[in-house]
Amino acid sequence: MQTLTRAEEQIMHKLWDLKKAYVKEVLETLPAPKPAYNTVSTIIRILERKGVVGHEKTGKSYLYYPLIKKDEYRKFSIKKLIHGYFDGSFAKMASFFAKEEDLSTEELDEVLNHLKNK
Repeated sequence: MQTLTRAEEQIMHKLWDLKKAYVKEVLETLPAPKPAYNTVSTIIRILERKGVVGHEKTGKSYLYYPLIKKDEYRKFSIKKLIHGYFDGSFAKMASFFAKEEDLSTEELDEVLNHLKNK
């Protein structure tokens, strides 16, 4: 799987939410200032080339849909983050975020309980 750009991820999130959509429908869900229709169309075609979006032809239009699940991409992204910035150590990443977010002992206990109950 390839890493997606920020713009590609934004479009993927909309497609995950919508399940299936035309370019116009994706564009309508984007926040202002909205990109041009052609920009969204180009990004979707790039996502197709990357193998994460598919389409079905409906008349003269294309209905787009995700080929990967959001959880699948989330796992890929987190693993890449851990290996790229934390030497492959989940503990180093968790420690970094705990310090960065100044988590209280109660919040840390909540995280540990969540992991134990999984």
